[in-house]
Amino acid sequence: MNQPDSAPAVGRTAETSGGPAAKLGLAEGQLVQELGFDEDIDFAFRDGLEDDLGTELLTEDDQEPVDAVVLWWRAADGDVEDLVDALLDAQTSLDSSGVLWLMTPRNGREGHVQPADIAEAAPTAGLHVTTSAGVSQDWTASRLVGKRNR
Repeated sequence: MNQPDSAPAVGRTAETSGGPAAKLGLAEGQLVQELGFDEDIDFAFRDGLEDDLGTELLTEDDQEPVDAVVLWWRAADGDVEDLVDALLDAQTSLDSSGVLWLMTPRNGREGHVQPADIAEAAPTAGLHVTTSAGVSQDWTASRLVGKRNR
């Protein structure tokens, strides 16, 4: 069934748009919770993600199951043990097949988190890193999934 160009395709994969959701492998209509929000996040990326999803990001106060979690994390947020705690907390609302995207400042940027710290924290939290990619000028996204969701 063909839809007019002006009508949004419900459930279309965001990959067709090439925007932030495509970079995270998310589709329009999926629920995404955002944690670690602060004034230093990439607002253009965040706003684009909301536009691609067609809905606002859920906050830490929302308790419904989500398809993905975006967790903004900086070196100043804590050490590896604090990161483990944050990763465990982030999984609370995550659907069993959901994905956690850990957003960290890129190498050379203030607040950069060493990849070794992420690699150490993830398995302790029952996760593993599958990919990492630069999603904006200042932030890198690491895709973490439960060991059962490879």
